[in-house]
Amino acid sequence: MKRLFNTRKVNLATLLTFLVSASVILTLLILTISTYHSNKESLMTTYLSLNYSKAEKMSNSVESLFGSMRTNLESTVDFLEEHEEMSDQEIHEQLELLRKSSSYFNSLSWVDETGLVRTISPVSIGLKGTKITSGVTKDVLDAKKPMLTTPYIGPSNRLLVLMSQPIFSKDGTYRGIISGSIYLQEQNALNHILGNDAAEKNGSYYFVVGPEGTLLFHPERKLIGENVYKNPVVQKLTHGKSGMELVTNTKGIPMLAAYSYVPEAGWGVVQQIPYSYVHSLLVDQLQNLLVNVLLPFLILLLLSIFIARKLAKPFIYLADLANRLAEGKDVSQSLKNTLRQSHWNREADLLTKSFAHALELLEKNTQKLTQSALTDSLTGLPNRRKLEEILNTWSSDGRHFSLLVLDIDHFKSINDTYGHQMGDETLKTLAETIQAITRNNDYCFRYGGEEFVLLLLDTNAAGAYKVAEKIRQKIEKTMVIPGRTITVSLGISEFPKHTNSVQELFELADKALYESKLGGRNRITISPAPQPEIQYGIYKSN
Repeated sequence: MKRLFNTRKVNLATLLTFLVSASVILTLLILTISTYHSNKESLMTTYLSLNYSKAEKMSNSVESLFGSMRTNLESTVDFLEEHEEMSDQEIHEQLELLRKSSSYFNSLSWVDETGLVRTISPVSIGLKGTKITSGVTKDVLDAKKPMLTTPYIGPSNRLLVLMSQPIFSKDGTYRGIISGSIYLQEQNALNHILGNDAAEKNGSYYFVVGPEGTLLFHPERKLIGENVYKNPVVQKLTHGKSGMELVTNTKGIPMLAAYSYVPEAGWGVVQQIPYSYVHSLLVDQLQNLLVNVLLPFLILLLLSIFIARKLAKPFIYLADLANRLAEGKDVSQSLKNTLRQSHWNREADLLTKSFAHALELLEKNTQKLTQSALTDSLTGLPNRRKLEEILNTWSSDGRHFSLLVLDIDHFKSINDTYGHQMGDETLKTLAETIQAITRNNDYCFRYGGEEFVLLLLDTNAAGAYKVAEKIRQKIEKTMVIPGRTITVSLGISEFPKHTNSVQELFELADKALYESKLGGRNRITISPAPQPEIQYGIYKSN
């Protein structure tokens, strides 16, 4: 039984059909899941950003409104301080004028320093002549400074906010406060601003909370006055924070909420939309996606299965042939040996071993050939081919680097005088000297004859000049040939500052080297740059 089981191999056509089918189905599944998560993040980010923009805009509007209210109140107080001889009736007329000329305040009053309500507009409120002995108004009166109270229930049993401005006589005597009441549940400029588009058809709406988490405005007016401090967003607003996040409100409904703090009043504006609306958009998008891709994927699946079965037939022959080429044995004997080995798939077993062996040999040979083709045999440095490869790679990647061309001065005379063996030793010493000075990520190449090329990564022309000077001095001081000093000339160009062309970059460095030669050798020349601050110059040794 065991032997029978071992002889059964998975048919390649069946295997490919299964793999292709699984791949197509998994691709569709992954596409659906990734699209869902991608769209989910995108929609959440979009709606959070929109909500934050609306909340911030509303908070800025409220902030600006309070600023205007404060300015009007200050102007009235300034006028009254200038005309302190005005009677209560005249002051009442001024307050009436302020109230009717704008819809900022629902009522305005003058409470003197003793707490007596001297005048109030409109008079229908009926508080004129009463004396304030306790409560929020008393606290504001005693503060003797501009204030904006937290929301509270006033004497008229209304939820209101009181904005006050102290009034003084010309000699600095405290005369009381001019205060404006803003009824949060009645019509005024504040409610006009807050009431515009408070709720939308998609379930999006905003509300305003006070410093302690009390609802000051809500599309459902019956909720105004309730405390919603349990809402995590409201808690952050009470600490003066602004932001946006997915939260669960006090009713247990997930909401995409953005919140903005109003510094002037200590209020907070919350703009939010139900997460269920975003989820419904996601479902619609996924349904549209599946409708659009299901038929193409079905066609792809059938086509892939057809191609897989067609590929299986020649694939078996390819496996046998590959094994024959790799082992160099008779094909029939090879197949027999393979059948005795344990592998879940016959063709895969053959191809794995034969191609792995062939690939290993191929890689070894390729490495040897590549190394030989890209390395200078004398100095061990990379040669011209490697230089072209690195240059093309760096330039394509947009890397910043400098190119140095170095040439041994009067090298021919060294060969002629001391022989080619000494010339070879000179080249080797020069290569070792350059490598000792340059960094690990720099490259030094033997370009040909006595000419070398250096590539200095992330180095400008000025930095390359310093490296070149170190090389020049080091070589000049190195006694390669007894009794004779060896010198070099160098040319420098910078990529991409001097040019974006690799060929032109090399030509510029070569021209700079030529200038060094013309200038007397043992010199360094930087190729002229298009910027005026880098000047063309030739280094001259002492």
